[in-house]
Amino acid sequence: MPSDDMDAFKKTLQSSKRVICLAGAGLSAASGIPTFRGDGGMWRKYDAMSLATPSAFRSNPSRVWQFYHYRREKALTAQPNAAHYALAMFSIPHFRNSVMSSPDTTFSLVTQNVDELSRKALREIHSKYKEQIGNPSQPEPPPRELLEIHGSLFKLSCTECKHVEKNYNSPICPSLKGTEDVYEKASSKPEPDIPIDELPQCKACGALGRPGVVWFGEAAPSVILMNIIARESDFCLVVGTSSKVYPAAGVAEKVKAAGGKVAVFNIDRSEGDEDADFLFLGPCEETLPIALGLGLPESQ
Repeated sequence: MPSDDMDAFKKTLQSSKRVICLAGAGLSAASGIPTFRGDGGMWRKYDAMSLATPSAFRSNPSRVWQFYHYRREKALTAQPNAAHYALAMFSIPHFRNSVMSSPDTTFSLVTQNVDELSRKALREIHSKYKEQIGNPSQPEPPPRELLEIHGSLFKLSCTECKHVEKNYNSPICPSLKGTEDVYEKASSKPEPDIPIDELPQCKACGALGRPGVVWFGEAAPSVILMNIIARESDFCLVVGTSSKVYPAAGVAEKVKAAGGKVAVFNIDRSEGDEDADFLFLGPCEETLPIALGLGLPESQ
């Protein structure tokens, strides 16, 4: 039976040498990002999960691009919540060392989310506390520190030449403007049918572009690195995910197999909880800052 003893958790965390966090949709829920699982799984009249596939894009790129445009618009206006900020601060040695026993402890954040809110929170922390921590050694955290295993809504990948580029435009192309206002669920309004040549195009070759995310049935390029980090870790934090989707679901298993500990932070019980060493139920934006002992002042 997993423990909900916060003091015991903190002692275990403080003595850990290599910490990994696996984050899921629950991390961003308080920021207004739809999870599209369970009761919230419908977009317009479609099962959202059925649109996150290569076959769906091949058969109807207009519909899939409208779905991802809707998600991009949500993410563009969303702000990180307290859980994002707590993890961002724990990512930075200056703050992490203030709550850890060893200054050599490493931390890796593996996120299944494609909203870039973890990245945004890290940038904001660096900007807010730059006098204390100095400028980061590089403009973006290296993959071992922030691994977005399912890609990003703000990457555009070419279907032909495979060129990948960042794009934060709103909208990503003129034809998608306003399609996010069409009713999300069943509606009498006709579905817009956007011609392929009016959908997002690759700047390198002009071919049809696709969202730079990993769809169901596709291999995540960063899985090998994720598994290496997991096998090296002695403490795993599972935040806002039911850990049902592999390969990410195997992270906690690898840590346990190597003799490490696992702590779960989730809104509800889920499969695998019984194998965890610690379980903290409730909104992770409330439980995680307490557990890590880090967070922005309440006025922020």
